[in-house]
Amino acid sequence: MHTMIETVAPWAEPVLHTADELAKLPADSWRYELVHGRLVRMPPTDLEHSDICGVLYLALRGYVDAGNLGLVTLPETGFIISRPGEPDTVLAPDLAFVRHARLPSATSWNRRRFPQLAPDLAVEVASPSQHRPEMAQKARMWLQAGSELVWVIWPTTREVDVWSQSADQPSTVAGDAVLDGADVLPGFTLAINTLWTDPETGDV
Repeated sequence: MHTMIETVAPWAEPVLHTADELAKLPADSWRYELVHGRLVRMPPTDLEHSDICGVLYLALRGYVDAGNLGLVTLPETGFIISRPGEPDTVLAPDLAFVRHARLPSATSWNRRRFPQLAPDLAVEVASPSQHRPEMAQKARMWLQAGSELVWVIWPTTREVDVWSQSADQPSTVAGDAVLDGADVLPGFTLAINTLWTDPETGDV
């Protein structure tokens, strides 16, 4: 357990917190997750990160809404993925998709707290300070919690690691390759080169 924390978040604070305590933290300049009860501080994201999330969110949201398939979440939406009796782990993917059948009802109090579930699809956009060992461990945490598909996006190298329940290691797509929703979002495709924008021209 300690090895996992040190890999995913070596800077995590040693004091244990709960999901309820995380939800009540005062707003400041940091974003937070919990890994086995330990608070992980993350800095605000940059423009490139934000742009990638925006492009992918619009594509996913349009597809999901057209088919009435479920919910696409924005960055900072927390999910409790720890098992009962374990210290709380609350991860906040950059984007996620949850099927309708797995969502709390519209009137449920669970709509106003971190849901106790792993999204069907979790998307992580790696920051310049993050590296493959820690992001691989995070992807495995999502899969172990029940996510069927995880996309880890690498803006620096313009690649996407695609993790699934059916393989021990990810497949990496780049260049003119296409992201595929597989069994999670059947029929959804997106050319990954649409995720990258030239900051000077606005062209991909």
